[in-house]
Amino acid sequence: MEKKATLVIKEISNLITMKGPNRARKKEEMSNVGLINNGIVAVSNDKIIYAGEGELPKEIPISKNVKIISAKGKTVTPGLIDSHTHLVHGGSREYELTKKLEGKKYLEILESGGGIFDTVEATKKATFDELYKKAEKSLNRMFSYGVTTVEAKSGYGLDDFETELKQLKVIQELNKNHLVDLVPTFLGAHAIPKEYKNNVDKFVDIITKKMIPYVAKYKLAEFCDVFCEKGVFTIGQSRKILLEAKKHGLLLKIHADEIEPLGGAELAAELGCVSADHLVGTSEEGMKKMSEKNVVATLLPTTTFYLQSNKYANARKMIDLGLPISLSTDYNPGSSPTENLQLVMSFGAIKMNMTPKEIITSVTINAASALKLEDKVGSLEVGKKADIIIFDVPNLDYLIYHFGVNHTETVIKNGKVYNIT
Repeated sequence: MEKKATLVIKEISNLITMKGPNRARKKEEMSNVGLINNGIVAVSNDKIIYAGEGELPKEIPISKNVKIISAKGKTVTPGLIDSHTHLVHGGSREYELTKKLEGKKYLEILESGGGIFDTVEATKKATFDELYKKAEKSLNRMFSYGVTTVEAKSGYGLDDFETELKQLKVIQELNKNHLVDLVPTFLGAHAIPKEYKNNVDKFVDIITKKMIPYVAKYKLAEFCDVFCEKGVFTIGQSRKILLEAKKHGLLLKIHADEIEPLGGAELAAELGCVSADHLVGTSEEGMKKMSEKNVVATLLPTTTFYLQSNKYANARKMIDLGLPISLSTDYNPGSSPTENLQLVMSFGAIKMNMTPKEIITSVTINAASALKLEDKVGSLEVGKKADIIIFDVPNLDYLIYHFGVNHTETVIKNGKVYNIT
């Protein structure tokens, strides 16, 4: 049956197609964004059937009920992808801000009952409906900023497996009901519960023998993640957790070298992780090994900003060494309480010296690759999902340059049009 255009976006001043190989882009590839002036995109129901310059080719039939949008003076991109979030959680931690400003360190806040354990307790107490409504509100914000796909982790139940499952089931239900597509990640190894502080290996056994098999059996997650860092999970413990996850068919991610070059990047390469995230303290050797194995480096600049550490991941070095970069919000209540991926994009330029072209690559096709979705989303090409953003900006540079505001005018999700402004 011939596909007819049900939606046409024409007269696009700056069309960024991201046309190219369906894989994470490296080095100079990150600057090849498929820019077309006077572009046009045609959609049939929920799929792209044409993206090019000028007028729609005559051989493409048009539905009698076609919707036509002019994007003259606008910039059009693929739907943005937020590839690292802690979307589902109870409570908030705004009270910690004043403590931080008073000079209290994270460990002091943690010892006084704050930090991640505060969120763990709040998430345990919250009902399914309360978690659902809170996460839905955040997803609505993300959608308004042009985000059409989001990765969402568990990790605020820890040894309380029922709470971990509650988070994953909230993600599952939101994925059924919300416009934004969700990719679930199991992060039982997010922190060490107080009860296992002196016997971490016992908690690792619970994760590997009880939690991972259950999560995999009931298909509650696509990825397994672990926080590999000094004072959290060691290289050996992280390897054990991730190997068990791999054995059960889960794809792998890792919180790696956020503070110190512990060797998380090297472990990501060794195990074939899809992505390694944070990487503020990773070594050059770790970067090289990740590059050899095509591990996506997911960088989280608003986390560094909020924690006031002033040391950002070395994006320029990573790009030079051939690492594909993804940028993400790391949305969470403790270290990056923001749903604004456009702000992250500006920080990519201002704080990590990335170019606007590298940045748009990092939140589209590379972010899709960090979620193993590069065949479905991340670029405006024939056959891919019609996830498209119209930004009310004259060009890509302006989108990054004018920071702290929302430039989204229209979100097209699965071929349906949603006006933001």
